[in-house]
Amino acid sequence: MSSYRCARLSAVASQSPILLIDAPSLYFRAYFGVPESAAKTADGQPVNAIRGFLDMLAQLVRTRRPGRMVCALDHDWRPAWRVELLPSYKAHRVAPAGGEVVPDTLSPQVPVILDVLAAIGICAVGATGYEADDVLGTLSVTEPAPVEVVSGDRDLFQLVDDTRPVRLLYVGRGVAKLEACDDAAVRARYGVPADRYADFAALRGDPSDGLPGVPGVGEKTAARLIERYGGLDGILAALDAPGSAFAPGLRGRLDAARDYLAVAPKVVRVATDVPLPELNTALPTAPADPQRLLELAQRWNLASSCRRLVDALAALAAHD
Repeated sequence: MSSYRCARLSAVASQSPILLIDAPSLYFRAYFGVPESAAKTADGQPVNAIRGFLDMLAQLVRTRRPGRMVCALDHDWRPAWRVELLPSYKAHRVAPAGGEVVPDTLSPQVPVILDVLAAIGICAVGATGYEADDVLGTLSVTEPAPVEVVSGDRDLFQLVDDTRPVRLLYVGRGVAKLEACDDAAVRARYGVPADRYADFAALRGDPSDGLPGVPGVGEKTAARLIERYGGLDGILAALDAPGSAFAPGLRGRLDAARDYLAVAPKVVRVATDVPLPELNTALPTAPADPQRLLELAQRWNLASSCRRLVDALAALAAHD
C-alpha cells in the first residue's frame, strides 16, 4: 500500500477533520488585516498578505487539530459558464484591462504564498474554469468526513451538511473569532436550512457578487418564502396556482423576476463535480523541501511566520 494511502487511512481512522481552506478568502483578508508598513522585505516589498495567511494557517492547525488539509485556489475567479447565465456576475470587479481588480501590492504576493505552501508540503489545488468555491464544494463531498471548510464567503454556508458532517468555519470576524457553523447555526442566522441557502441568496441578492436579487425581497421575506414553499421551485410553482396567498405587490415582483430566478440559483450553487487530480491531503510533519523554505523565508522576510506554521505542524504530529 502506498505511503499516501497509509497516511490517508490513518487520518480518516483518527477522525481528525480535513481542513478545506478558501485560500483567496484568507489571503485577501490577511492583506487588508495586516498593515503593509508592518510586513516588508529588506528592500521594501510588502509581504503582509503572505505573513497574515501563514499565521492564519498556523492558528488553524493549532486550534482545529486537522489530520488533512487542502488550500483551494481560484484558477478562474469569474467562470464563463456563470457569466453566460448571469452577465452581471462579478461584473463590477472586472478591471478595465480585463481580469479581476486586485490591489497592486497583493498580486505579487500570491505566487510566494504558493511557493511557501509547496516547500512546506501543504496541498494546494485549483481547476480550470472553476472558482475556489467549486473546488471546496467538490472536496466537501468527495473527501472522507469530518470536513471543515474555512472561509469568509457566505455562499459556502450551502456546503454545511450535518449528515456527513461538513461544517463551515466562518471567519467573517477573523480566524481568532471563527464561528463553527452547523445546520442549526445557518438556520439561526438566516432562517433557512443550509441546503436552501443558494435559493435564499438568489432571492435576497448579493451586491458583492453582482446578484441583483428580487427587488423588495430582503433576508426576512426570502426566508419566509422558503419556509412556506420549500424553495424556489415551490415558490415559482405557487405563483401559477390561483389560490396561493402572495401579497399582490410581492406576486408581481416575483413574477417579473422569473427569468432571473431561472438562472440565479445555478450561478450561486457551488459545483460539486469539479475534475480534480488525486491529492495528497496529509499534513507534513516536517517541511517537504527545507532548503527551498529557508531560501523563501530569507528572501521574503518570512522566518517568523514560516517557523510558526512549521512548529504548529510538528507539534500536531508529536501529539498524535
